[in-house]
Amino acid sequence: MRDWRFTLHLQDLLTPEQLDTLFGLDSFSDGRTNLVRGPDTAEFWCTFKAGTLTDAIAEALGLFADLPGVLVRSVELDEIALDDNGMWTPAVIPAPPSVEASRSPS
Repeated sequence: MRDWRFTLHLQDLLTPEQLDTLFGLDSFSDGRTNLVRGPDTAEFWCTFKAGTLTDAIAEALGLFADLPGVLVRSVELDEIALDDNGMWTPAVIPAPPSVEASRSPS
C-alpha cells in the first residue's frame, strides 16, 4: 500500500446546501481530501492509501455517493503529483528545468 496524490475537479461549484452536507460528513474530514475553491472552480486535493492509483481514485470517487448532485468532471495528475507518485518519466511529461537539474548526476 502506498499514498497516491491526485486532484478531482468538480463539474460545478458547490451550493451552500452541498457545502453544509460536505462539512457534516466524516468521510470528507479525515484528511484524505481537501476542498479547494476559487471564484470559478472547485476541486479536491486527494491523498489515498491503496495498492494502485486506480484503486485510490475509485475510493475517492466513492465518497461522492454521500454528496448528492456533486459530479467529478476530471482527475488530474500534474507534474508534482506524478513525481510524488513515483510516476515521473520524460515520456509522460517533460520535467521542469529545476527538477531536471536536481536529477542530473553531479
